[in-house]
Amino acid sequence: MSFKKEDLITELNKDLQFEYKSIVLYVTQIASLKGAKYQQTIEELRAHLDQEVQHAITVAQQIDFLGGKPSTTLPDFALEDTPKEAFEADLELESKQLSRYRERVQQADDLGLPDVAEALSPVLEETQHHLRDLRSVLAA
Repeated sequence: MSFKKEDLITELNKDLQFEYKSIVLYVTQIASLKGAKYQQTIEELRAHLDQEVQHAITVAQQIDFLGGKPSTTLPDFALEDTPKEAFEADLELESKQLSRYRERVQQADDLGLPDVAEALSPVLEETQHHLRDLRSVLAA
């Protein structure tokens, strides 16, 4: 069984759900972090949040372009109790997204959809930056 355009739409919808999860996590973390020691981290999370919204738009547009219907479902998850746990969960989610976007870009190329691969490439690159930023936050 070979990978088809419909499979790509299905996987992109899963990616879109993970973007929604990232958005909710970043919004709640920005709202709940307290103290001067987190000010720089809050600003970093705000930048990530803006990019996650753009990622969601980009992924939804690609789903629509391929003839699919963008998901409106948010995956189940729980909020972490401490900032460190929250950042570790963010890191895990971004890592998962990075792996998934690498697959998606390759799958789009394999299906002869260079426009889709090119549209997803900036999302992949920004996700790499998010991973680096979160690793720095956790190392501090």
